[in-house]
Amino acid sequence: MLDELAGTVTAGVRVSPTDALELYRHAPTHLLGRLADTIRARKHPDRVVSYIIDRNVNYTNVCVARCNFCAFYRPVGSAEGYVLGFDEIFRKIDETIAVGGHQLLLQGGHNPDLPIAWYENLFRAVKVRYPDFKLHALSPPEVLHISRINQLPVPAVIARLVAAGLDSIPGGGAEILVDRVRKLLNCYGKASADEWLAVMRHAHLAGLRTTATMMYGTVETDEERIEHMMRLRDLQDETGGFTAFIAWSYQPEHTERGGTEATGIDYLRTLALARIVLDNFDNLQASWVTQGGKVGQLSLAYGANDMGSVMIEENVVRAAGAAYCMDEVEIVVNIEDAGFIPKRRNMHYEILGDPIFRARDVPRMLTLGKARADDDSSIPEELRQYPARSRAGKQRRLAH
Repeated sequence: MLDELAGTVTAGVRVSPTDALELYRHAPTHLLGRLADTIRARKHPDRVVSYIIDRNVNYTNVCVARCNFCAFYRPVGSAEGYVLGFDEIFRKIDETIAVGGHQLLLQGGHNPDLPIAWYENLFRAVKVRYPDFKLHALSPPEVLHISRINQLPVPAVIARLVAAGLDSIPGGGAEILVDRVRKLLNCYGKASADEWLAVMRHAHLAGLRTTATMMYGTVETDEERIEHMMRLRDLQDETGGFTAFIAWSYQPEHTERGGTEATGIDYLRTLALARIVLDNFDNLQASWVTQGGKVGQLSLAYGANDMGSVMIEENVVRAAGAAYCMDEVEIVVNIEDAGFIPKRRNMHYEILGDPIFRARDVPRMLTLGKARADDDSSIPEELRQYPARSRAGKQRRLAH
C-alpha cells in the first residue's frame, strides 16, 4: 500500500485523509521526506529558498483568552501587563528598516481596553511616517476579539483596518482546527474552528492575503492533525488566499498545560505530510524559531521552500522556553550549505533580491529583541485617549 501511495503522490494525485493517515503512521521518515521534496522541487524548480526580514512585535501581553498552552499572556490588571506606545513601535520600525526590513508582524493579546480606534490610529500613524512599510497584523482570533468588544461584524472590522493601513493577516491562533482540541486547550472561546476559518474567508474576500499555521503536539490525535490540514486545503480551494503554511510544535515550558515537546523527527514528518496534503499551498515555512537552525535547515529536505523570518524580536515562543536566534547572515549560510539559493521576499512571496548584508554593512543580531525592558512598566500617553472597558484598566488610566 505504501508503494501505491508513493506512486500516487509522485504522480501529483491529491491524497485523501485515509491516505494521509497511512503515510503519517507507516511511511519511513526518509520516504516522507523524498515525497515532500519531490513536490517542493516540482513547485520550486529553481532551488530558490526565500526568507523575509521583518520584526515580530507583540503590542500587548494583556489577554482575556487564557489559553492553557500560552506562557506569554498576563491577565487584566497584572503588574506585568503592558501595552506598547506608538513611539516604542516607531523605534522598532526604525531598527527594522536599518537591517533591511520592510514589515512588522504585529500580534498581541486580547486586551479588552484597546478599542478598534486604537488599532486604526496606530496603523494610520505608521503609514504616515513609513508610507511603504507593510503591516502583517492581527491573527483571526484578534480580529474576532475586536469584532466582539466593538460590536461590529467581522467584515466591517476588516474593512476599517484595511482602510487604516492593514496589508495582510498572519495565521496565528489556529492551533488545531478541531473544536474538541480547542476546548481542551481553552482556546475555543477565543475562536472556534469555524470562526477562525470564517475570518480568513472574509479576509480573502476583501482581497487580503494571509498565512495559515498549525501548532501540534498537545492533545490532538493523528486524525485531528490531518483534519486541520484538510480544512485549510478546502478553504484554499475556495479562495486561494493563503500564501504559506507554517507548522510548529507546542512549547510546554512555563505554561499551565505543561507536558513535553514533540521530537524533531515528528516535526519533519509533520512538515513533509503537510507538503503532501496541502497540494494547493505553494509555500511551506521552516519553523527554525521552535526547532533551531539545524532542524530548520533540514526542513529544506522535507518540503519547506522558505526559511521564514529573520524576526529581530520574539516574545511568545521565548516565554515558553525557546530562544533560538538567526539573523540574515546565519539564515543565508544555512540555506546555501543545504545547496539552495537564498533570496529575500515580501509577504506575498515576491522575490526582492539577494541578501542585504552582501550589499551593505548591516548590524549583526546575535540575540532576539524583547517587547520591553523588564523594568519598564510605563503606560503610553495615547492610551488616555481611549475609554477602558475593564475595571483595572479604568483604575490604571485614572491613576496615570
